[in-house]
Amino acid sequence: MSVRRRIHLLAAALALIAPMLTAAPAEAQPVEPPLSTPWTDEVSPDNALPEYPRPQLTRDDWLNLNGTWEWEPAEPGEAPPIGRELEREILVPYPVESALSGIAEQHSDMWYRRSFTVPEDWAGRDVQLNFGAVDWRATVWVNGTEVGTHTGGYTAFELDITDALRPGGNEVVVGVHDPSDAGGQPVGKQRLDTGDGDWSIWYTTNSGIWQTVWLEPVAPAHLDRLDTTPDLGAGTLEVVAHTAAAGGHTVRATASTPEGRVVGTAQGAPGEPVAVPVPDARLWWPDDPYLYDLTVQLLDGSGAVVDEVGSYFGMREISTGMVDGVRRPLLNGEFVFQLGPLDQGYWPDGIYTAPTDEALRFDIEATRDLGFNTIRKHVKLEPARWYYWADRLGLLVMQDMPTMDGEPGAAERAQFEAELTEMIDQRRSHPSIIQWVPFNEGWGQYDGARIVEDIQRRDPSRLVVGASGWHDTGNGDAHDIHIYPGPTTPVPTSERAAYLGEFGGSALLAPGHQWDPERGGGYEVLPDAAALTERYESLLGRVAEQVDTHGLSAAIYTQTTDVENELNGLLTYDRRIVKPDADRVRAANQAVLDAAAPSGLGMGAWFRLENRNSGQVLAVDGMSTEDGAQVTQWPDNGTADHRWRLVNNGDGTFRIVNDHSDRVLAVDGMSTQDGAAVEQYRDAGTADQRWRLEDTGDGYVRIVNVHSGLRLDIAGSSTENGAHARQRAAHGGASQQWRLMPDGEVNIQNLNSGRVLDVFGASHDNGARLTQWWDSQVSQQNWRFEDSGDGYFRVVSTHSGNVMEVLGWSTANSAQVVQWDWHGGANQQWRLLHDGDGYFHLQNRHSGLLLAVEGASAFDDADIHQYEDNGTRDHVWRFTP
Repeated sequence: MSVRRRIHLLAAALALIAPMLTAAPAEAQPVEPPLSTPWTDEVSPDNALPEYPRPQLTRDDWLNLNGTWEWEPAEPGEAPPIGRELEREILVPYPVESALSGIAEQHSDMWYRRSFTVPEDWAGRDVQLNFGAVDWRATVWVNGTEVGTHTGGYTAFELDITDALRPGGNEVVVGVHDPSDAGGQPVGKQRLDTGDGDWSIWYTTNSGIWQTVWLEPVAPAHLDRLDTTPDLGAGTLEVVAHTAAAGGHTVRATASTPEGRVVGTAQGAPGEPVAVPVPDARLWWPDDPYLYDLTVQLLDGSGAVVDEVGSYFGMREISTGMVDGVRRPLLNGEFVFQLGPLDQGYWPDGIYTAPTDEALRFDIEATRDLGFNTIRKHVKLEPARWYYWADRLGLLVMQDMPTMDGEPGAAERAQFEAELTEMIDQRRSHPSIIQWVPFNEGWGQYDGARIVEDIQRRDPSRLVVGASGWHDTGNGDAHDIHIYPGPTTPVPTSERAAYLGEFGGSALLAPGHQWDPERGGGYEVLPDAAALTERYESLLGRVAEQVDTHGLSAAIYTQTTDVENELNGLLTYDRRIVKPDADRVRAANQAVLDAAAPSGLGMGAWFRLENRNSGQVLAVDGMSTEDGAQVTQWPDNGTADHRWRLVNNGDGTFRIVNDHSDRVLAVDGMSTQDGAAVEQYRDAGTADQRWRLEDTGDGYVRIVNVHSGLRLDIAGSSTENGAHARQRAAHGGASQQWRLMPDGEVNIQNLNSGRVLDVFGASHDNGARLTQWWDSQVSQQNWRFEDSGDGYFRVVSTHSGNVMEVLGWSTANSAQVVQWDWHGGANQQWRLLHDGDGYFHLQNRHSGLLLAVEGASAFDDADIHQYEDNGTRDHVWRFTP
């Protein structure tokens, strides 16, 4: 029998025989929930979450205090009920609003009380009282002595109660104040009023003790927290052991395999990094979530062990890098597309608290079984055991910070940042967590860029996305947008990846499995499972396309399960039914992950490269697909060897890839000689295959080889068909200037908003306004660039046949841009000015001003106008197929 099992049996025995301060309360019993789960009936006072709650800092001796507690509502300012029996019973650790608690009511103030006896064999050690989480402000008394307070509804805290204990029976009283969304603190999606419409994105509040409560004996000098960070390059695990009263002590950390084979050990000072060797590490991957065991000991000056804890870790690293010209998130140096559902973490019987540990595991396992590799944990911090299962089952986790409601004042901001810091510190060692997301859709958002920088300093080992949806912070590792149903993709840059943080939201009613049989909905409601499956396949098919064409690196589908009256889950709220066809969902998800395999072709539109001197375009001799084939010029006849893509290297340079051959533009023999031949070769990453674009300011660019510093030119400045391309020293001639001509139909996407140029209302009329809108794959968002002479284009709507023009021939800032029949006017002609990284300004020939978005808006339906170049991102555009 294990020590932990013996402690649990001891606790049960003590509950029966220990001296009591008052008469023992009747056992709390759950009440009937509006909707039960497969685990509802398994919950009782005898087995309320019996598992050890802190998997990354374990001790053998502990006493679980979950079960029946006395409970009653409180009045603000009321004296604590020391020594007084409370009126009712509650089942801890289920929130007071939940059916499993036995209360199923909402209260902002409340009392908890119970008795306990400290096991005799803990004598001589300090005793800590631990709370997994109490929402929101908790004040704790032991035997009438106030032993501490904690503010924050999502994070754990411990209190040293040694000096308040007495022999035999002891009393603990907990007072809780939780104003929920009336208070301004982080609440996520909790709302006192969820609305009376058919459906809502706001859910029931969560108050009081909602995670495990336990006692634990520790030495006066002991370990408090472990921070572990893998370093794959060094082959080590960095361990920082946070301690209490450990002056003059030493930390010893030992890593071992699950079978017990020691792989490395190291010693160092408390609070300082200790590098534990992990040679030839087996890495942690979603399809191989290998975990090592970790034992950490605290040694006194004589070398004796005074404290020991168990833990675990995974060897993995998170970063970003350029892959095929696109900034991508990397796991262990490889691009892994992050595909997952939005996971709210709500339960019809337990609200915030899963009924059992098996239920907690179920959601993660169901996500994995549907073919996802990622979960976005949405504006909620889960108990530590949820992340333990994510670590073990191999799911990548995007972790949101629970959001505030409304505009925060100074006090609310300070509290938010204190809770944010606790969240990071308490979850930073989980290998599954790959990024932090402090804000969602602008809810309570403030000082976004600074908050991102603060998180990056606190935890440089993970990615940070400043805001998921709506109000981009402009920094961090990715630009994240939301769109329903979508999908669409923001613009990746050389510094930031492109994420689709929410899309989908397709609802299906499920009679007999709904929170409220009379209410329910979603962003769109489909008639049956077949329609939902087809819709999901269609959406995911477009996601797969955008991985390549738009540089999309992550996509989060809304959502894992139905939640209350929001019925857009893949599973019903009771977890009894998968609503779409599971096999077809898996296949659609796998197609997305397969699309993320490196292609070498980069992303975005294809261009024809027109020589200014000859008017001919860059081509491959004989349409060859062989290495070493000569690059030439040729009249544009639309063949694939005339199409080239700029693949961003992330350092201001490009590889220039041919559509027909998949080869890149290179210099023969890596020569640095003036006049050396320009040929095509398989991408080898050499410097002669890297090129820099220098804008001439009048619609053309010079293409400069990084290795030689010479320019792409046509031999002898020839205008003949088939004349060879060469690299030449600068001579200022037109044969060294090239016009980038977008090929075929393209979307014109704004760098700032990620929205695309759209003809409002799909109009065919002259004067119809142009706006930006999410990329919805409709014809009024498709455009052609047609030569209008002198380096300019007419930009033609393929939907209406009209062209983009500045209304009224205006030369003023903020003049509206509309569509009109082609009449050849200069106000209808635009040229491309390369802005770097493959993005462009569109400059009007008549006014000299740039295509821009009114007010630099990031939202749908913003008007398109012209404006002088002031360096803002809404003046910058890219082209996608």
